[in-house]
Amino acid sequence: MVVLSTVGDSATARRIAATLVQENLAACVNVTGPIRSTYRWRGAVTTDSERLMLIKTRSSLLSTLERRLRELHPYEVPEIVAIELRAGSKAYLDWLIQETSGSRPTSNKSGRA
Repeated sequence: MVVLSTVGDSATARRIAATLVQENLAACVNVTGPIRSTYRWRGAVTTDSERLMLIKTRSSLLSTLERRLRELHPYEVPEIVAIELRAGSKAYLDWLIQETSGSRPTSNKSGRA
């Protein structure tokens, strides 16, 4: 599963990403941006610079990840949009499951997400 969420600055995105990965709620968080977001908030159309987080996790962790993301997120109504993965590299998906299971491999091999 990939969860999308936006924040207002890089420091907040890095803090949230590190926490989610350290707590095994995400295997990887990509941060992109700056992006321009245009939305309606409290009756006014607003445009802001934001960072987009692409959070890779397991479907079974979604409710826990959502709860934790709400705790960490500075927005009153954070964007939390979950997209189910239909397919992917078996090796990558196996790695994602391993990294979100709380257990760590004993080998010293490193990979890239």
